[in-house]
Amino acid sequence: MSSPSKRREMDLMKLMMSDYKVEMINDGMQEFYVEFHGPKESPYQGGVWKVRVELPDAYPYKSPSIGFVNKIYHPNVDETSGSVCLDVINQTWSPMFDLVNVFEVFLPQLLLYPNPSDPLNGEAAALMMRDRATYEQRVKEFCGKHAKASDAGVVPEEKSSDEELSEDDGCASSSEEEEIAGKTDL
Repeated sequence: MSSPSKRREMDLMKLMMSDYKVEMINDGMQEFYVEFHGPKESPYQGGVWKVRVELPDAYPYKSPSIGFVNKIYHPNVDETSGSVCLDVINQTWSPMFDLVNVFEVFLPQLLLYPNPSDPLNGEAAALMMRDRATYEQRVKEFCGKHAKASDAGVVPEEKSSDEELSEDDGCASSSEEEEIAGKTDL
C-alpha cells in the first residue's frame, strides 16, 4: 500500500473514531458522505447536512473536494452544486491537515464567519451585508426546510425505551413544508 492510500485510510478511520457518521460511496475510500451538524451559537445550529467528500489520488498533498448535498444558505457555498469556497481547502491546504480538521475546524469556521466579499451565492452575500437579521432568518428557514437529519440521509437508530427520539425538533414536518413551499418562495 502506498503512502497516500495509507494516509487516506488512517484519516478516514480517525474521522470515524471522532463520532462522525461516514457513509462510503465506493470501495476505494476516495468518495464518501459525512454527516455534519451546524455549529452551536450560530443560525446553522440544529441543522444536519450530508457533506460529500472526494479524496484525490494525491491526498493528503492535494486537498479533498467538499460539497454540501442538501441545500444550505451561505455566501460561500454554491446553492445549486453545494461546492464550498474556502481558502484553506481551495488554496492553502497542507498535508498537515486531515479530515477531522475539515469537519471540526474548517467547516464550522466557514459557517460561523461567512465571507460575503468572496461569494459563491451572491444573493446570500448581499443580504448578509444589507440586513444581517433577515439573512440569519433565511439561514434558519433553509435549515428547517433542508437540513433535518432525514435530509442528510441519516436513518434514526431503533428507539430504545430509555432513549426516545424527540419528535419536536423545531423543524417543519413534510406536510408543513409542502404548505410553506406553496405559499412562499424560500
